[in-house]
Amino acid sequence: MRVTPLPLEELAGWREDAATGDLRHASGRFFSVEGLEVHRPGWAVSAWSQPILHQPEAGILGILLRRVEGVPYLLMQAKNEPGNPDGAQLSPTVQATRSNYTRVHQGKAVPYLDFFRQPRGRVLADVRQSEQGAWFYRKRNRNMVVEVAGEVEAAEGFRWLPLRRVRELLSVPDLVNMDARTVLACLPVQDGEHGDGGEGFGAAVARSRDPRRGSRHHTAELLSWLSGIRSTVDVQARTVPLNQVSRWRRAGGRISHETGRFFDVIGVRVEADGREVVGWDQPMISPVGTGVVGFLVRRIGGVVHALAHARVEPGYTDVVELAPTVQCTPGNYDHLPSQARPPLLAEVLDAPPERVRFDTVLSEEGGRFYHARNRYLVVEVDEDPLPGHPAFRWIALHQLDELLRHSYYLNVQARTLNACLHGLAHPAREPVSGGVR
Repeated sequence: MRVTPLPLEELAGWREDAATGDLRHASGRFFSVEGLEVHRPGWAVSAWSQPILHQPEAGILGILLRRVEGVPYLLMQAKNEPGNPDGAQLSPTVQATRSNYTRVHQGKAVPYLDFFRQPRGRVLADVRQSEQGAWFYRKRNRNMVVEVAGEVEAAEGFRWLPLRRVRELLSVPDLVNMDARTVLACLPVQDGEHGDGGEGFGAAVARSRDPRRGSRHHTAELLSWLSGIRSTVDVQARTVPLNQVSRWRRAGGRISHETGRFFDVIGVRVEADGREVVGWDQPMISPVGTGVVGFLVRRIGGVVHALAHARVEPGYTDVVELAPTVQCTPGNYDHLPSQARPPLLAEVLDAPPERVRFDTVLSEEGGRFYHARNRYLVVEVDEDPLPGHPAFRWIALHQLDELLRHSYYLNVQARTLNACLHGLAHPAREPVSGGVR
């Protein structure tokens, strides 16, 4: 894949609406770049406007699973996206927007799609989940895992890999893509993953995925807490013409904030081998800086709990979703009032090395975001650093698994960390020497 930056004005197949300034594809499909106006009365930053990606159609993110002598294997794809920082990444079996799999681009068919459109096999997970609420307006995808009984040949660019191996690869920077991570997070616990005893953090994680274990709060209590926040938080977000967003400037072939922070909207030209089409142009969001995403975790009654934050993002379908303890790009807060800075950032970034259980930089969805990367961390603590805070709750790992059976509870960053936590657990004993063709 060859990706060349291009001024927005020169993107083939994209048009700027003369009245609104919105960027839209000539087909009227795929996605558009519009404006968003947000009001949050009483908050440190009470109002702002910004560009946002609007993609009203739901795509499919699906992984095929089969068992070889009882061991689960996943059919993974090595797939490049224009925004990937370093080439191909480990991706789901199917990763396609509705516009792609209905072949609006008049390209090749998406391999293995029929296993998911009308599921051919045992459905292990099938749930709609949101994506980045700061960059997407009400974006969601169908996350699926389908188990097949017979042999399914791995096409060129695909390989059957042991589930254990895929989980281990989550610790490698920029290797497992965001779409694979969110589907892995939704995969139910497999036989043997509750662990078989042992000491250490990994063994504790494995035991803590057992729903028979206890928890700091009953699940009904957590759901009531989140519903209460969703019902009372005062946030108004509406799309507006892109040419009406304030403090954003279109110059030099891109759209940027006047402070140089947050992100730019850029254009790229893509030439690709082995994709449904051999080339295309598109706009992309290009973040400024690397983000920090972290869970503080602690053992309560021997069960690992994560400190989740009920986070407001204007693009969410239901306004508030459960997020990691910390989720921010630190440089974006340099010019804001101190009360606007995220709490517990220092606890995550300045943790003693012996307390850090996971620390890897992973990139976000490369189909819409250009070189978007976050440093993902899991830090274990002994005490509650924010006792009684109304926006934070300790949630047992098996409760996170339970919530992931339903839509719009855990945001995409929390789902990534949930998948990474699974990778730290002691897995079932199985061969990891290589893939099965």
